[in-house]
Amino acid sequence: MRTGVALLLGGLLLAGCGDGSGGDDKPQGGTEPKPEASTSAPAPDTAGALTSAQLNAAALADGEKVGRYTASEYTLGAPLGESYTAAPAVCQPLVSLAEEVADPDPAAEVHRNVDVPDELTGTTVGVTLRSYGSDGAATVLKNLDTAGKQCAGGFTEERAIAKAQYLKVETLTAPKLGDEAVAFKFTILDVKGKLKLYEYLTVVRSGTTTLSFRGEITDTKDIGGVPPEVIDAQWKKFQGAAKV
Repeated sequence: MRTGVALLLGGLLLAGCGDGSGGDDKPQGGTEPKPEASTSAPAPDTAGALTSAQLNAAALADGEKVGRYTASEYTLGAPLGESYTAAPAVCQPLVSLAEEVADPDPAAEVHRNVDVPDELTGTTVGVTLRSYGSDGAATVLKNLDTAGKQCAGGFTEERAIAKAQYLKVETLTAPKLGDEAVAFKFTILDVKGKLKLYEYLTVVRSGTTTLSFRGEITDTKDIGGVPPEVIDAQWKKFQGAAKV
């Protein structure tokens, strides 16, 4: 399973058979020795993928202001990691694109939290930049589009110790950025099965990199979408870094 340009393609090294003498490698019986089966999986194709350092340079910086919002780095790891899965599996891209639970694997990724520091229950946007080798990023967008269609009637988000029911997935008009983009609105029943919550997801692809934005609020209020100023600020920062 599971961005500048990475320099080398991974390869599978095959060991030759012999006694080190430089002579004929056939045994005395005259039969060719059978090559041993390799137990190593081919390394992932990371050609064209930005590195972690390049993604960090392209991401909103810790403390950077975006209107009334402030970007920060996560102190306890990335959000929506491998403990978030979906049933049915086709809906997985809408829940988490972490390496352990989604395909294709990213070559590198960085995460930022964007919110208003003084608002404990205000809007929060999780921003993630991921780079992929080959056509991985395009595949991610294709999988998201498929999930949006096939999971429109809802699905189950399974977490480490709880489940949440997505009641509806709505496909929205995506911003005209990058090579392609998708956007969704989720209506979710909280884990206690009593309150309806609303979350938004926008993903933009530029070449072999994806920029994802997940907007939510610790309330039953509908925020109406990912704040466009956050998307615009991150896109401009990414574009600026790409030109360096």
